[in-house]
Amino acid sequence: MLALAGCERKNAAPKLPPQSVGVLTLHAQPVVVHTSLPGRTDAFEIAQVRPQVTGVIEKRLFQEGSDVTVGQQLYQIDASRYQAVYDQARGQLAEAEAGEVTARAKLERYRALVREHAVSKQEYDDAVAAEKQAQGQILSAKGQVEAAQVNLGYTKMYAPISGRISRTLVTVGALVTANQTDNTAIITRLDPIYVDVNLPAITLLRLKRELAEGRIERQANGEVPVTLTLEDGSGYEHKGHMALSEVNVDTSTASVIVRAIMPNPDKLLLPGMYVHAELEEGTDPNSILVPQQAVSHNTHGDAEVWIVKDDDTVERRQIQTGAAIGPNWLVTGGLKAGERIVVIGVQKIKPGAKVKPQEIPATPASDAASQNKGQ
Repeated sequence: MLALAGCERKNAAPKLPPQSVGVLTLHAQPVVVHTSLPGRTDAFEIAQVRPQVTGVIEKRLFQEGSDVTVGQQLYQIDASRYQAVYDQARGQLAEAEAGEVTARAKLERYRALVREHAVSKQEYDDAVAAEKQAQGQILSAKGQVEAAQVNLGYTKMYAPISGRISRTLVTVGALVTANQTDNTAIITRLDPIYVDVNLPAITLLRLKRELAEGRIERQANGEVPVTLTLEDGSGYEHKGHMALSEVNVDTSTASVIVRAIMPNPDKLLLPGMYVHAELEEGTDPNSILVPQQAVSHNTHGDAEVWIVKDDDTVERRQIQTGAAIGPNWLVTGGLKAGERIVVIGVQKIKPGAKVKPQEIPATPASDAASQNKGQ
């Protein structure tokens, strides 16, 4: 029996020491919260140049694809017929003014004679009516002069806004008509330029809720800064700000259109370009960041981490994550400051196992933000 007991002691497996794992103690830290969304650029102002009188184009006074300023003349339409109408209207005005001088003089004479009963009351009333009629003819003639002057001015087509003009769609000698539907050219203002992005309605609700709860601190001036990443992956050097958000949610996409204004002094951005806009929502002073390598997902897609309890045993816990900030996930629920999570060695542990934790350094929020900005 003693011999058998000795054999059993020799065959018993030795007890393994606790598995060594790298752990990170969570700390609350301020983090600038960003939301990256795809968007497209749109012109700040656009004007379609169209004629307002009928005539033949005599001159084109701009270079295609150049920058023009508001009030710059673009085309000259044959003005001979409109000049003739204007001169005729001025002649009619001169006739009306001469007739009014005669009627006024006659009225002044009759005013003195009617008091002496040298003319009848009816003749005096006729003189008063004639003078008023002459004044009306002057007003009518002035209106005709102004209308003729306006049409004469329309023979010179000016730029309604400042911007870059497109190619001309009519040539010298072409006949254009008043109120035609076809453009002669298009002027687009490129600096500044709009960027329209679709913000999911659920993200907008989260942002408003976090602002109301004080979890996010908005910029001092109240603006939301916006930075861009171009389609080739390069960053845009100028920073803009959010201008407005629509009040209606698109039922087909469950999103709200958010418009940003971006400076564009070099005319690098053109309308219709695809970009990625990063909205700087604000600063969360009590954020918790978890390394992405410490987070796994179960069969339902839920994010999970391994927690080291006070007795150095581990357990699996579901968490809620938000945006990716550099190599970390922003945790929105399931963890709190002071808890320890397993970062290195998660493949060698199981629920309830005792481990030997070894603390690893955390990535500062500033470094994580800079890494995230470069991605």
